[in-house]
Amino acid sequence: MPENAILCEGVRKHYGDKRALDGFDLAVPAGTVYGLLGPNGAGKTTAVRILTTLIRSTGGRAEVAGIDVAAHPRRVRRRIGLAGQHAALDEVLTGRQNLRMFGRLFHLGRGRAAERADELLERFDLVEAADKGIKEYSGGMRRRLDLAAAMILAPDVLFLDEPTTGLDPRGRNEVWHAVRSLVEQGTTVLLTTQYLDEADQLAGRIAVLDRGRVIADDTPDALKRLVGADRIEVVVRDPADLSAAAAVIARVTAAEPGVEPATARVHAPVTDGVAVLTEVARTLQDDGVAVADIGLRRPTLDEVFLRLTGHPAEDESGTGTTTKEGARV
Repeated sequence: MPENAILCEGVRKHYGDKRALDGFDLAVPAGTVYGLLGPNGAGKTTAVRILTTLIRSTGGRAEVAGIDVAAHPRRVRRRIGLAGQHAALDEVLTGRQNLRMFGRLFHLGRGRAAERADELLERFDLVEAADKGIKEYSGGMRRRLDLAAAMILAPDVLFLDEPTTGLDPRGRNEVWHAVRSLVEQGTTVLLTTQYLDEADQLAGRIAVLDRGRVIADDTPDALKRLVGADRIEVVVRDPADLSAAAAVIARVTAAEPGVEPATARVHAPVTDGVAVLTEVARTLQDDGVAVADIGLRRPTLDEVFLRLTGHPAEDESGTGTTTKEGARV
């Protein structure tokens, strides 16, 4: 595996006058989770389809696992897995039977397909449910089984499109744990998601895509710093104390506080958050200002997204079918 598991240089995809990708650049280090975010129509799905050999680019260069996507699509397909937004599972079969079926579809012999199914059931903590019908699986279990199916050929690179859409918090945590386990064992993951907190939890680095180009590419913390510093927030119990609370925060932070009468909230940017929080809490208590809530708030990826694109984060639908050479879409 080369240093970068995915490499794109000036990739373009035009549909007539429409430019779905217009100079798309990306470098995903091997063995990492890399988030690809963007508003609806930004080009995320197009980029993934090009990288997984489902469509050809109009121009530029793309490599996956060190293999040129346009020149050697069959070789690329043998090195990747692709799990779409909707689990591609047969409802009639058990979990074990599903994995064995995918093994045979991916040209494994009967014995090897059975062995690989058992290995993946163990890895994704599905042994106890292996012989149950899919209809008995929870949402999180279905997604874990779908990830296991995408790993039949032990791909070097796994593309995940909206992996936790529709799951409850427990199901999302199960999938997150499974993804982290894959990366620990050397798989590179390119993640597209509509849940920015998911990218924050999983991705070591994030690229923000808009109008077919990457407009920001950095760690989650570095992207958040684009929005601004941490903020202290105080919610007073009595709205009549808003002015007093604002005066305290202004004095301690040496910054002009924002006041929100509708929510009885006062906030201001801070640099030394913990020290300021302690001092503000002590001073408010000394001044007799009753506080309903106080804390430090960091900028979120949602705020970064809005700042960079001017749009809220939106979903781009994926599909859930299977190709015959190791890529699941």
